[in-house]
Amino acid sequence: MALAPQENERILDMCCAPGGKTSYIAQLMKNTGMILANDSNAERLRSVVGNLHRLGVTNAVVSNCDGRQFPKVLGGFDRVLLDAPCSGTGVISKDPAVKTNKDEKDILRCAHLQKELILSAIDSVNAASETGGYIVYCTCSITVEENEWVVDYALKKRNVRLVPTGLDFGKEGFTRFKDRRFHPSLKCTRRFYPHTHNMDGFFIAKFKKFSNAIPQAQKGNSVLELKPAAETAAPSTVSSTIAEPPPKKKKLEGSKADKEQKLPQPALKKKHSVQAQRRPLKAVRPSPKMMRPKVLTRKKKHRVKANGR
Repeated sequence: MALAPQENERILDMCCAPGGKTSYIAQLMKNTGMILANDSNAERLRSVVGNLHRLGVTNAVVSNCDGRQFPKVLGGFDRVLLDAPCSGTGVISKDPAVKTNKDEKDILRCAHLQKELILSAIDSVNAASETGGYIVYCTCSITVEENEWVVDYALKKRNVRLVPTGLDFGKEGFTRFKDRRFHPSLKCTRRFYPHTHNMDGFFIAKFKKFSNAIPQAQKGNSVLELKPAAETAAPSTVSSTIAEPPPKKKKLEGSKADKEQKLPQPALKKKHSVQAQRRPLKAVRPSPKMMRPKVLTRKKKHRVKANGR
C-alpha cells in the first residue's frame, strides 16, 4: 500500500521471499509492466516461484543475486520495495525464540546489512522517472537501530527525502531516542505495535529520490584543521631527529685531533695494569737472610749519607 505501484512500471522487490509482496504488487499492476523478484537465498526462491505460478503472475522475473551488488547488475527502476532482513523483534508472538536467540551484536549486524541494502536500493531507482522514483523501506522489527537509525543514515548518504507513506494508521517514527537525534522528517515514517494495532510489529519509511548523483563525503572542519597542524609538526620532528653539529673553530681542530690520537695509548696502559692486578700472585718463600733483622753500624750510616742512598 505504501509503495503504490502503477501500471506499466518497472518494480524491484529486493528481498522477495516467500512471494506474498510480489504477488500483491502484480495484482495491483494488473499483470502489466515488469516486476523483478530478487532474493539472495536460492532455497527460499522455490516458494516464490510456486506462489507466482499458483496465482497466475506473468509479469515477474525471478533472480538470485546479492542485493548489495544489485545496482551493478540492473538499475533504472521506477520503484523499489526493500523488506530488509532484520532481527524479527516485531514477530515475537509468532516466534518466541527471538527473545533468546538474538543479542545486541545480532541487532548491530543486521543494522549494518540494512544500511548497505538501502543504499543499493536507492541507487537502483531512476530519479527521472515520470511516475516513480520512490523507495519503500520496511522491517518487522521495532528497534531504533534497525529503523530510524538506518533511515537517518540514508538521508545523509544519498539525495533522497522522506514523504508521507499514505497510511492512515500507525504511530509516528522517533525523531529523538535517548541521546540520539534524528532528522525531523522522520515523523513521516510509521510504526506499528502488536499491543496497539493488533498486528505484527512493523516499521515503514517511504523515500523520494530527487537526483541520481551520489553526494561525495564532505570533509569536516576537524580534518581540515589537522592538516596544517601536521605540516607544522613535521619540520620540528625532523629537526629534532637530524640535528646539525655546531661549527668548530679552526684553532681547536688541531688540539682535538691530537687528543683523540693520544687517547687510546693510556687506555691500553690501563688495560695492562688492570690485567696485571688481576693476575694471581705467586707464593715466594722468604730466604733466611730476609728474615734476619738489619742492624746498621756507624760506618754504614756514613756510607748511606755519602752515597745518598
